Amino acid sequence: MKQFIHKSMAIFMAAVVLMITMSFTIDMHYCGDSLVDFSFVQKVKTCGMEKALATISCENPTPSEKTCCTDKQVVKEGKDDLKVSFDQLTLEQQVFIASFTYSYLSLFEGIESKDVPFIDYPPPFVKRDVQVLHQTFII
Repeated sequence: MKQFIHKSMAIFMAAVVLMITMSFTIDMHYCGDSLVDFSFVQKVKTCGMEKALATISCENPTPSEKTCCTDKQVVKEGKDDLKVSFDQLTLEQQVFIASFTYSYLSLFEGIESKDVPFIDYPPPFVKRDVQVLHQTFII
């Protein structure tokens, strides 16, 4: 059970680091207020209204109607520098890290306890010696 939790936490932390450092782009095509298409890896497919307005001939040099389609692009930039230098921390942060490390390491110091809880009580009275009775001796 402990190994399963350890491995699952390692996979989770690796996924978090991957998502933080990875950058991606989402392309979206709106026709009016409704979303027609979105894509993570390639350009979005349009609804075709741009092609209809682009065919302007010599008889009709200006388009009579403005297009209602819009393209939107959301870019998420990943982080390049994940290691924070100890020099960039403020004095309060350095004091916190030092005190936290000291208090955490002091949790694992051995405690020499010579406290015997039954020191005030006499040993029990033995009616007969069982080892001699059964002839069992530790050699």
